[in-house]
Amino acid sequence: MSAVKTIVDKMYAAFHARDIAGVVNTFSDDAILVHHGTQIMPSAKFKGKEGAQMFFDYNFNAMRVEYFNTNEFYESGDKLFVLGNEHFVFNHDGSEAKNNWIQIYTVKNGLITKMEEFASS
Repeated sequence: MSAVKTIVDKMYAAFHARDIAGVVNTFSDDAILVHHGTQIMPSAKFKGKEGAQMFFDYNFNAMRVEYFNTNEFYESGDKLFVLGNEHFVFNHDGSEAKNNWIQIYTVKNGLITKMEEFASS
């Protein structure tokens, strides 16, 4: 397994375990996280480990994950393209979001330096 896929797999394992510190530790200090938005969720951009903390705090505290699937992986150089789907229920009102998505990770020096997500509700 490549170093790129290894670190992203480590992040996904921490995500599934709801281990926010484990997730954040897979990102570099200057990482950029971009969620390009969906029909339901607005676009958002986060920077650094602090931004990763904010992004995943929201995911863990504002929503309940019904499922989160990583279905296909494609690697090119320092990038990993992941196709998946998810189903969340928002805690504040019980509304739902079901998305198909692609996440693109850039990994340098054993850490995620960029994550972009393109999703459709």
